[in-house]
Amino acid sequence: MNHINGKEIIDIKNQIASNFKKSDWLDFGYTLDSYDIIDNHSRLLRSLSFGDDDYEANILEVLTAIFERDPKNFNAVKTYLSKKYSTPAVSEFISTAHSEVPKKLISFAPQVFQVPDKPQNEKLVSVMLPFKLVRTHEAVKKACEDLNLECKKADDIWVNTTFIQDIFELIFTSHVVIADFTDKNPNVFYEVGIAHTLGKTVIPITQSIADVPSDLGHHRVLKYLPNEQGYEDLITELKKRLKTLVPKAFEF
Repeated sequence: MNHINGKEIIDIKNQIASNFKKSDWLDFGYTLDSYDIIDNHSRLLRSLSFGDDDYEANILEVLTAIFERDPKNFNAVKTYLSKKYSTPAVSEFISTAHSEVPKKLISFAPQVFQVPDKPQNEKLVSVMLPFKLVRTHEAVKKACEDLNLECKKADDIWVNTTFIQDIFELIFTSHVVIADFTDKNPNVFYEVGIAHTLGKTVIPITQSIADVPSDLGHHRVLKYLPNEQGYEDLITELKKRLKTLVPKAFEF
């Protein structure tokens, strides 16, 4: 695979890791005539079921085998995911670079949002969480700082006359959004909806899986404990995830 395709494979892997359940893998395999590759892999479905750390590595192994069987499967996989999730081609959806997602494809009521005339910041991570979770915010910020990434939440900025426009602009220009579902905060749910509409990659975190809405239950969630060890573990896991999602930030 050339350099560009390698980037796209990472995008595809991230899309699958965020969305696929076991039934999706089976449908995927039958559609691409690659069920045997999925079924014969010793770890893929098991690591998915148990939320094991090697799940994403197993995805890459299976994708590599599918592409090696027939190079045409590369575009077939992109087409499959685009149709399944009603998005543009996978690499365009995941990167959400605004040259790839024209404004004419996005329609918002003018009285609520104005689409910013700003590019995506490849190093910007926005965090959406209840204001009381101060220690969580510090942990997220530490993970970003350790990777030389910018981390902002809505009350860090005051550019527009309305707070919701600042939130929208922050999400619009972010590369990744980290959202804490702890306590089922309705503002966080609303902001995640905006992020998904804009095609942003969202990393869900929570102190309790029970706080994750059923509509988002198929996404992999980072669960953490609100204590010293829990925050340290959250920093470690976020850094692992961000390294796969923001590779361009480490190319200098």
